[in-house]
Parts: sequence; C-alpha cells; structure tokens
Amino acid sequence: MVTILEASQKAYTWNFEIRMREKLPMETKQALYLKLLKIIFGIYILLAILIAGLNYGYARAAPQNIASLITWIWLVYENWIKAAFILIGSFLTIKIIGSSKRTTMRKANLVGFIISALAVHIFMPLLVNNYDLYFFAMPFPWTTTPLQLLEPNSSLYLNTVNSLGTSGIQSALAFFTAVSLVVFIGTLLYGRRFQCSSICLFNGFAAEVFEPAIPLIGKRKKIKHLELRFMNVIKWLFLGIALLFITYWVLHLVGITTTPDISTISKLESYKYLVGELLLTLFFWVVFIGRGYCYYCPLGTVLSGVSRIAGQKITTNNTKCIECNKCNEICPMSIDIKSKAINGESVQNIRCVGCGHCIDECPTKTLAYATHFVEFCRNKRKPSKNS
Repeated sequence: MVTILEASQKAYTWNFEIRMREKLPMETKQALYLKLLKIIFGIYILLAILIAGLNYGYARAAPQNIASLITWIWLVYENWIKAAFILIGSFLTIKIIGSSKRTTMRKANLVGFIISALAVHIFMPLLVNNYDLYFFAMPFPWTTTPLQLLEPNSSLYLNTVNSLGTSGIQSALAFFTAVSLVVFIGTLLYGRRFQCSSICLFNGFAAEVFEPAIPLIGKRKKIKHLELRFMNVIKWLFLGIALLFITYWVLHLVGITTTPDISTISKLESYKYLVGELLLTLFFWVVFIGRGYCYYCPLGTVLSGVSRIAGQKITTNNTKCIECNKCNEICPMSIDIKSKAINGESVQNIRCVGCGHCIDECPTKTLAYATHFVEFCRNKRKPSKNS
C-alpha cells in the first residue's frame, strides 16, 4: 500500500515537473516578446520626436536641399516605417496575449489596423503617387488640411502644387472625402469602434498594437475621478478650438475678411498639433496610458454623438455577472461597467471607444458589443423558431 502511494506521489511529481518545464518556455517567450515590443515601441517614439522636430522645426529654416531631405525622411517614416511598426507590433502583441485568454475583439482590432495601415500608408500612396495622403486620413473636425488645400495662397497648397502638381491636390481631396464618408457610415453601422479601435492611425493604433508595452516606463495607471473631470473639460476645449479653426478657414474661403492672416493661423494649428496632440500623446504612451488622447480627441467627441444614433452599447445580460471587477480594471476609458452588469443593464457611455477589452476579459462571457446594425445582423443569423 505504501509502495503504491509512494509511486503515485512520484508519478504526480514527475508529471508536474514535466508540465512546468513545458510551461516555462512559453512564459519566457512571452516575457521576451514583451521586452522586444517595448524596445520597438521606444524606438518608434524616439523617431517620432526626432523626425517631427526636424520636419516642423529645423526644416523651415534649413537650406532647400536639407529641407527637402528632411521632408523625404518624414514621409518615409510616416508611411513605410510606421506601417512596418504596426505589422511587427501586431505580431508581437498577438504572441503575448494570444495563448493566455479570450482575445477575439482585440485580435479583430489588430487586423483592422493592419489593413488600415497598408491601405493608407502603402497601397493608396503608390496608387495615386501621393505620399501626403495620411494627412487627409482623419475627417473633420480633427484637421483643416483639406480647407487649407483649397486656398491657393496657403503654404500647404503651394508645397503640394510644387511637388505633386494639381493632380496631387485632387487626389488628396478625393481621398479625404472618401475617408470621411467611410468613417461616418461605418460609425453609423458599427459605432465608435469602427474608427477609434479599427482604423485610427493617430492614437487608436498605438493603444491597441502596443497595448502590452504601455506605459513604456512604470506601471499602468487608472484615471481617477478628479482627473476624469479635468479631461472632460479638455475634451470640450479641444473640440471648441478645432471648430474655431474650421470656422476661420470656411469664412476665409467664402470671401469674408478674417484675422489674423492665414500664415499665422497655419502656425497656430501646427503648434496645437505638436504640443496638444503629438507630444502630449507621446507623454501618455510613455508614462500613463495608451488611450490618453482618446479622452479629448475632437473627432472622437463628434463620433461619440454619431455612435449614440447608431445605438452603441455594451450588453451585460448574456450570462450572469459575478462582480469580479475585471471589466472595470481593463477598461482604458475608465468606464464603470460592473455597476451596470450586476443588474444586467446595457452600458452606454460617450467615452466608450468600442475596443472590446472588457468583453474579452469577462470570465463568464456576459458582455457583448452591440449597435442597431450589429444586433440586426445577429438576429438574422439566429435560426428561426419555425425551422
């Protein structure tokens, strides 16, 4: 009897050791993937600061040949190199998260960003021979570049004509119009998830593609109540500023006298982009959270209204909430999902970017993403009771 017991214990210990030996390499691989992702993300951030600084700063005062070289480097970085970072980052992130938990929504996000990057940064520029197209990949009110391109005396118009001719202007405006229509219709059908968690190539892509590596330094932080109120003020402030810039250019284009002059306004917009958007976004990535900019993005604020029309929500009644609080902990937009899930109530919050992290994280699979269109499609797929 003792011999049998000892043999069973040895067999159990032997099996346990085998399982541990099999498990350790996977954990080691994931740790290696995470380190590599952080290194790549750090390189991406450093390049963004360096090249953007040269392009928006030194290039304006540099000799023509140096300025042209800097512009060429900037375009290569913003197109080919950025697309490569997205592809590599997505691969590493899938390796990190793929084997540990349900990741359906997050993987769908990564697929969306890969397709978007290839389309905006590679295929479309090659197709129309215009590598400035990414400037026009965000609809109003995020940018006024299409309006500036309609003004023959603006620096953007003159630079585009000199480098690409009138065909470059036509392709850029056509691309902007197409993107705007796609984003608006996509948001009406799929909610804010369509833009913010599938095709946004300013901040949304980094928040998903490099999510395991954020923040680059220190531990991940949650937005507290007071900080949330401050971000809410900043959100409406940035929307107001964006609308003011759009109003200025519209009035100018219809012939109404505006002050200050267009060169001053263009500089102010560049400063707003560099400080309030690019540098602050990089700061969030390095020490805070990946979705920091999403709290006050002017386009996101407008699309949150469109998503209301679309009926965007997180349903919470698929099974039963066990109050584990994992949904609240994982949510990058600091939305209280659990308090609604306890009672089986849908979560409708204008901050929701539809990333689906809470849905993937829920251990009982009680959460689901929905819009009017998504629910219609689900109902169509359900077998009929009469069949």
